[in-house]
Amino acid sequence: MQKDDLVYVGHMLETARAIVVKTSGISRSRFDDDENLRLAVVHLIQTVGESARRVSPGFQQTHPEIPWSKIIAMRHKVVHDYLEIDYEIVWRAATKSMPPLIVELEKLLPDDIPRKENQ
Repeated sequence: MQKDDLVYVGHMLETARAIVVKTSGISRSRFDDDENLRLAVVHLIQTVGESARRVSPGFQQTHPEIPWSKIIAMRHKVVHDYLEIDYEIVWRAATKSMPPLIVELEKLLPDDIPRKENQ
């Protein structure tokens, strides 16, 4: 494990929590109607993917319970194919994939690292 791996895992965790907070309690139609929210969530998903991309291959191999390649692929999609973003996929990632990802990321951080429970 490289020294920075846990920094990036912590950043993924904080950002995933921010996504959940931003989408909690809102409907899909409200999400669709709020351009600023959609842009924010896409940016946060990009940030989760960027942090995942910076985690060392060895750490990623040691923790296959995290879907590293899917997270990184999502980042590539929203960065490089931004004219074709499928907001249904963004919505599912934000509302269905982030909560279990948070649970798995929390398991990777040592207990002595302070955690922000809510953004």
